[in-house]
Amino acid sequence: MRRAILIAFVGLAGCTTYHAQPIAPAQLARHFEQRSLASKALHAFVVREAGHNVAPWPPARWNREMLTLAAFYFSPALDVARAQWGTAKAGIEVADTIPNPVLQLPFQYSTPNPGPGSPLTFGPALDIPIETAHKRGYRVDQATHLSEAARLSLVNEAWKVRAQVRDAMLALYAARKRITFLSAKAKAERQIAEMSRKRLAVGQFSRPDVDSAILADTQAQSDLAAARSAKQDARAQLAAAIGVPAAALDAIAIDLSAFGAVSPAPPAADAQRAAMFHRADLRASLADYAAAESALQLEVAKQYPNLHLGPGYTYDTGTHKIAFGLAGITLPIFNQNQGGIHEAEARRKEAAARTGALQDRILGDLAHALARYRSSVEALRLSDAHLASARRQLDSQAAAFANGNADRLTYTQAEADYQTSETLHLDAVVAVQQAAGALEDAMQQPLGHGAVSDTLSEETPR
Repeated sequence: MRRAILIAFVGLAGCTTYHAQPIAPAQLARHFEQRSLASKALHAFVVREAGHNVAPWPPARWNREMLTLAAFYFSPALDVARAQWGTAKAGIEVADTIPNPVLQLPFQYSTPNPGPGSPLTFGPALDIPIETAHKRGYRVDQATHLSEAARLSLVNEAWKVRAQVRDAMLALYAARKRITFLSAKAKAERQIAEMSRKRLAVGQFSRPDVDSAILADTQAQSDLAAARSAKQDARAQLAAAIGVPAAALDAIAIDLSAFGAVSPAPPAADAQRAAMFHRADLRASLADYAAAESALQLEVAKQYPNLHLGPGYTYDTGTHKIAFGLAGITLPIFNQNQGGIHEAEARRKEAAARTGALQDRILGDLAHALARYRSSVEALRLSDAHLASARRQLDSQAAAFANGNADRLTYTQAEADYQTSETLHLDAVVAVQQAAGALEDAMQQPLGHGAVSDTLSEETPR
């Protein structure tokens, strides 16, 4: 008996102890404000994820790829997804756990004493559970599939972060370009308003003509102010997508040149194949279905009872007894786990329906995104032709002004009209990039590039 107690104490000595990890809101806020894109820890993460060194650090210009990696490092949404994956992986260990035996220490005092020895009855006994019908294996299979679903959810969340960075950078690109064009237009409209006032003073213009010029000037200044506000909003949006304070972007140069390029639309069959094989949410749904399959197999296996071995020793009022045999077997008399099996079948059917519905939605979104991208590319082609025509018209007015065949007011008005054409062309460029982003989201693959790696670290980088 002393030996049994000693074994129990040795087992307790190996238990894990609890360590408190309190969260202080003030500390969390301080850590957020201290985040910097020049961090050495961020550099190490970027090198590991990119697979090559990045020197010098920090880089002179931050492109979309670099800012996306920074978002992967700082994003709180990815921290949550990583933690959920870690929880799911821990579930595999739980599912693979062998049930512990139960130590029984019965004690009884008999009066009057029926035996020749002491009136006591005592002795250690074990209840050793043995799972049958591969139940533990099915539990491990289910937990493994759930872990894979959690990993793919992390990949899906990473794509969302990538898309948020892309959309914020596109908004910043559009705002910068629009400020350039509207600044030139506002300057021209201001000059037109001033020249109109002078001509009114000498009787060459009527009051309605001057009012119209002043209105155009006011509208141009208002549009320029709105573009500058949009630029600040885009910077804040980009900082939020990365997970850093807005001030962290003040010290870096952002490379937005990639948004000037237009990739050809992929063939419909290739786009569909990419969506079916690269969409992490669809693959996660398939993993959930596989987990439901394993859960059903486990419920079917539960029809077969587990065994309980019960070896032990008993001192019974002077008699020494050594026991071998079964401590218990569940008899499937009243039910054969039919309720659990039916519920698992229903869950599997539900998982199949969710997967089918998701696939249909993906294919529908893909077809719409592909059609939208093709039409926007065609619209951009027409806008290119219109801008070229506007450029020729401006050059013609410039030549006429230089030769004395046109006055300054006419030439300045042509400059303002050309900036309007530039702004309209920018709208067409932005529409193409937005359509490209929607198509990339539908496939979860960048246009003109290979598949994005879905290998992400489980550990939170910071």
